[in-house]
Amino acid sequence: MPRVLLILPTGTYRATDFVRAASALRAEVVVASEHRQAMASTMEDRALVVPLDRPGAAAAAIVDFARRAPVDAVVAVDEQGVLPAALAAERLGLAHNPPAAVAATRDKLASRVALAEAGIAQPAFGVARPGDDVAGLAVEVGLPCVVKPVSLSGSRGVIRADDPAGAAAAATRVRAILAEAGEDPGAPVLVEAFVPGAEVALEGLLRGGELEVLAVFDKPDPLDGPYFEETIYVTPSRLDGPTQTDVCALVADAARALGLAEGPVHAEVRVAAGGARVIEVAARSIGGLCSRALRFGAGISLEEVILRHALGLGLDDLHREDRAAGVMMLPIPRSGRLVEVGGLDAARAVPGVEGVEVTVARGREVRALPEGDRYLGFLFARGPTSAEVEGALRRAFAHLAIDIT
Repeated sequence: MPRVLLILPTGTYRATDFVRAASALRAEVVVASEHRQAMASTMEDRALVVPLDRPGAAAAAIVDFARRAPVDAVVAVDEQGVLPAALAAERLGLAHNPPAAVAATRDKLASRVALAEAGIAQPAFGVARPGDDVAGLAVEVGLPCVVKPVSLSGSRGVIRADDPAGAAAAATRVRAILAEAGEDPGAPVLVEAFVPGAEVALEGLLRGGELEVLAVFDKPDPLDGPYFEETIYVTPSRLDGPTQTDVCALVADAARALGLAEGPVHAEVRVAAGGARVIEVAARSIGGLCSRALRFGAGISLEEVILRHALGLGLDDLHREDRAAGVMMLPIPRSGRLVEVGGLDAARAVPGVEGVEVTVARGREVRALPEGDRYLGFLFARGPTSAEVEGALRRAFAHLAIDIT
């Protein structure tokens, strides 16, 4: 029986889906997390606590465990675990991405520098350190601009500014968000030229350095700021064939420039008038519960695809199902305390909708972007075309009554 160690941050949405995928493969699961998770109580000899905020120490703990109880793969399910997974897998001689490449994907400045050195199309950018003239830098980079931290993910702390004073104010706010998140408020802040145009997400799998595209998602809601809250993802993309080919080639080149070689890739790309531009490449799969919109071959999940690859099992058919599919991340319209999300039954009754899942408990404090770090939940739909799926998601969302006080 193969044995896989899953790095599951306690805040992940994806524990159940990865454990279910491992079960489908009849693989034994070892869980590594920064705190002991509920599921670990039933698997005392297959759980360990690791400091995910210190990747080297986390990797050392995983390696020590695996040398006593060998594993066949180390898989990170979310952003927090990708660097410990790469470091541990390298030391254990398992399939992995080069740790330096993974580290670059987790640092937006390092990523920008690597892509620039390789001539990859991306936004013009500059870096602001404490005391720097952010307003002047914004003029130099080009207005409007986007100010963002180098370390956070999920659009947290990402702010558009339309003038020099707005850029300076945005940088101050970004540093406050970093401090609130437990990060260094004195860290560099990126100032990037805003790229107008449609945004798409690409889900892929690297095997021996070659990118296999699993899906291209349209993001039909404009992402023009001032904050960049993502909502609807729909696949297949409605971009024309040549444009999709350009997007896929650009992401493959970007992954190569970063040095990535094995495992899942999630990329964000802007399709602008002058051509596609890379916004971000991550050494992980799509976040939240969004992967539930994807099915491959005979109906296997994205998590099973990832585990099959990591364990060296067969991957004969990576063709996505023929039907269109989509997911809507339920936005947090304002900060406060969640009272309830009403209208769930009406939303589930919309033709094409396959499920609605609220992932924030009643009574919990929620934060809107750019300070927030999560969504209220997820809506899922399938249908004959991407347009019909998008319509189903919008109709279902219209039934929801989000009460935040």
